[in-house]
Amino acid sequence: MIKWLAAVLGYMYFRFPGAILGFIIGSLLDNYIRSSGGIFNSMMGEKKQTVSPGDFELNLLSLSSIVIKADGQVSQQELDYVRSYFIQAYGKERANATFRTFNEVVKNRQVSASNIARYLAARTKYPTRLQIIHFLFGIAQADGRVSEAEAEVISEIAGYLQIGRRDFESIKAMFFKNTDSAYTILEIDKSATDAEVKKAYRKMAKKYHPDKLGHMDEAYRKGAQEKFTKVQEAYEQIQKERGL
Repeated sequence: MIKWLAAVLGYMYFRFPGAILGFIIGSLLDNYIRSSGGIFNSMMGEKKQTVSPGDFELNLLSLSSIVIKADGQVSQQELDYVRSYFIQAYGKERANATFRTFNEVVKNRQVSASNIARYLAARTKYPTRLQIIHFLFGIAQADGRVSEAEAEVISEIAGYLQIGRRDFESIKAMFFKNTDSAYTILEIDKSATDAEVKKAYRKMAKKYHPDKLGHMDEAYRKGAQEKFTKVQEAYEQIQKERGL
């Protein structure tokens, strides 16, 4: 776009030589802006933020510790769930190194859910953040039930992670069963028409498809598959209830 504008301006002032020069300069500007992430980012000097694997693992472990302590009890089942998850995701050696660093550097410090979640929100994709919430609910349920205190803490973390309310309620419903759970998982009301149910199922199946986390480790893809399966089960339950 800029190259053609520069070419026109160059022609207005210097005819054909100016048009050629303007086109060349404009092309250089176009390439620079494109590589910088857009004209606004170029003007503001902003760059896309990322998180290193090591930082991600430590921050995820820190959020895990917050959930484990949420109800005032440190459950061995929850600790085992986290350890098993990290070993499956990163391998035993790397997971143990993360645990050692956490115990030596982070464990005895005051861990801020707000700071950690906002840090991750700025540096991770939305499907990854959805999986973090699913993982945290998995920790809470490891001892047999998700307490209200744990659910409240996870809700706060979801807010800091910029998770949409309906997305949060959808994942929560996978762990809290009631008569409307299937509809909540599909992010629709019980009054939805059959056509709306089918449309919601297609949308949620696409959102939670394991391919969305194809860039992540095996444990995260497994978590995505669990959410995908819950969506399928919710749809099948509604189909059965309505005789579809």
